[in-house]
Amino acid sequence: MSELKPDGKPFVISKRLVWEAWRRVKANRGAAGVDEESIQAFEENLSGNLYKVWNRMSSGSYMPPPVKAVEIPKRKGGSRMLGVPTVADRVAQTVAYLYLEPDVEPVFHPDSYGYRPRRSAHDALAACRQRCWRYDWALDLDLKSFFDSLDHSLVLKAVAHHTDLRWLLLYVERWLKAPLQLEDGTLRQRDRGSSQGSAISPVLANIFLHWALDMWLVREFPAVPFERYADDEILHCKTKAQAEMLRDAIIERLAQVGLELNLDKTRIVYCKDSDRTGSHEHEQFDFLGYTFRPRLARSKTGKKFVSFLPAVSDDAAKKMRRTIKRWRLHLRSGSTLADLAREINSTVRGWINYYGRFYRSELIPTLKRINHYLMRWAMRKYKRLRGHPTRAARFLTAVAERDWSLFAHWRVVRPTAG
Repeated sequence: MSELKPDGKPFVISKRLVWEAWRRVKANRGAAGVDEESIQAFEENLSGNLYKVWNRMSSGSYMPPPVKAVEIPKRKGGSRMLGVPTVADRVAQTVAYLYLEPDVEPVFHPDSYGYRPRRSAHDALAACRQRCWRYDWALDLDLKSFFDSLDHSLVLKAVAHHTDLRWLLLYVERWLKAPLQLEDGTLRQRDRGSSQGSAISPVLANIFLHWALDMWLVREFPAVPFERYADDEILHCKTKAQAEMLRDAIIERLAQVGLELNLDKTRIVYCKDSDRTGSHEHEQFDFLGYTFRPRLARSKTGKKFVSFLPAVSDDAAKKMRRTIKRWRLHLRSGSTLADLAREINSTVRGWINYYGRFYRSELIPTLKRINHYLMRWAMRKYKRLRGHPTRAARFLTAVAERDWSLFAHWRVVRPTAG
């Protein structure tokens, strides 16, 4: 555990941080990389494997293996490439992150929220909601293939602003250049981009965008507030003309750093509400799984009005409904309600905690689908309930009254017999 420079080693790497890196990698789980070594297999010779990572990093001889390429379908067609490093490489990358993060975190912009300690997507959403009330217009940015387009030399230049550790710059460059191994085994060399799915990629993206966009906005457009979560960003403007000027300026700025906007998805949005009664082609935008649009609200005195508010997006709700359908709860007549609850509660609780933070009522129709399948389960399991949905609903209502905490979603929407 000594922090002194090891004999014959050019670089000082803390064994304590190697252990902490392993602890985080294990907690995050994840799939095996190109060597097919799982976390469980890595752990079978844990001390030897961690020593090997430390020894090679300390000597300057650590060479990242290729990154396993996995295609993930996009919700609106097409696919994106996810990179899966080996377990050992994830440990090494996390070591680098643990050295780099304390230096960069204090200088990041307060409205950069992605992959940062003590900041969350909910913080970004709350800030965005408040600013949509104060500013009439929002600019919804969509960066085109951001992670695939990062200029390696500019990333390294940005990282060098924050550290003088030679080994850190050496390994960041090697990780950026590590080839992708495709499904057929062929290697794709990389001269741009950073693998989504790697432990070091989020902080590299934040460092790059801190200099490429955040600080540029502070310098050139200090009156324009924004919320950025990784490469998702919303900016707020007083007028449509200001939003148009800002969009055009950002296009030029991104070209200077090797990026571009997806103009088909970048939108200028009018934040319509009871006090802003104009109209525009775009009056809603999606941000972090929520849709911001005009919605009916109620004042403290009970008066109804229209406010520009976030609620679970249609895409997120559809994804949840597809998952509920795949569970096939209605066919699980061999299981008890307690069995079903144990299997789905952690997922449903996650949905409620995330998508139920703002305008929770929009989440209720999706959660009701679970009750619908539970009714069908009851009719299939119990002869006396077959063909009688009203009786099945009464049965579930009685169960919920005895133990409303059995299913996570019953805290939000309980089955009803009516």
